[in-house]
Amino acid sequence: MPLFAGIEIGGTKLQLVVGDETGKITQRRKFAVEPAKGAAAIREQIQRAMPDLTRANNIESVGVGFGGPVDWKTGRICRSHQIEGWSEFDLGGWLGQLSGLRAFVDNDANAGALGEARHGAGVGFNPVFYVTLGSGVGGGLVVDGKVYHGTTPGEAEIGHVRLDRSGTTVESRCSGWALDAMIRQLTTKEPTGALARRLGDTPGGEAKQLAAALEQGDATARRVLNQTAEDLAFGLSHVVHLFHPAVIVLGGGLSGIGEPLRATVEKALRNFVMDAFAPGPRVALAELGEDAVPVGAVELARAMMEDGRAGDTRCVRRDQ
Repeated sequence: MPLFAGIEIGGTKLQLVVGDETGKITQRRKFAVEPAKGAAAIREQIQRAMPDLTRANNIESVGVGFGGPVDWKTGRICRSHQIEGWSEFDLGGWLGQLSGLRAFVDNDANAGALGEARHGAGVGFNPVFYVTLGSGVGGGLVVDGKVYHGTTPGEAEIGHVRLDRSGTTVESRCSGWALDAMIRQLTTKEPTGALARRLGDTPGGEAKQLAAALEQGDATARRVLNQTAEDLAFGLSHVVHLFHPAVIVLGGGLSGIGEPLRATVEKALRNFVMDAFAPGPRVALAELGEDAVPVGAVELARAMMEDGRAGDTRCVRRDQ
């Protein structure tokens, strides 16, 4: 069975995997990213790990999910919002020289969307909209099994959708850091609840305590969940009205809250969707977890090679 390399380049982690056409990961290398060391340090990590993967396996091509806007047609990075040193870097060309293979680059949320659509919670649905809720908020749209890009750089930036005219965005209300700040503020006023008791003295990572506090029936945790779900659902209602996805898949670290998040978002979304589109799309939790992006990167590499041309493929929709 043909094998492909998939790479996830994020602001906090780097993953290199080998996978097959069924989406199964057969090998993995995972590294922590130190943002202060910049893009050069990440490239050094890739340089050290890539030769072992390619020598030990019959790799046909390389796919990349990159954490930031990219020119998916050329493989050139537009910029990273978290790591210095990526702007205008020809990542596709560099990886091609390093590995001796064809390398294809897309935004990480697009890769995650492709992974979930082809091998995860989106299987059997069309179109599929994927939203990743982590340190930031990103999204991807897959139509007929292909990532929809539009014009370059071509990301479905749901995190930058505005919730009002003053500039409040989905990301500023629904990202991990936004929930951390909301939880810290509310628990300062309500210090006796289960959520407050689970927090340490050092700020950061408060959202990780939300699921456990919800299980304990904490009222503050429920307020945070309801507010976040309502804001996210309002942003997603624009996706529904414009693209009519059959399913919306919730991924990223905050999706670990699980069924309470899924059910609350689905219920809130119904209130924002016009009657003609009721009851709206299904809302599902991502099935691939942290493998959504690397599996999507493997799928990107597979589909690009199947078509045989770097600029016109089965996994992307051209804007020409």
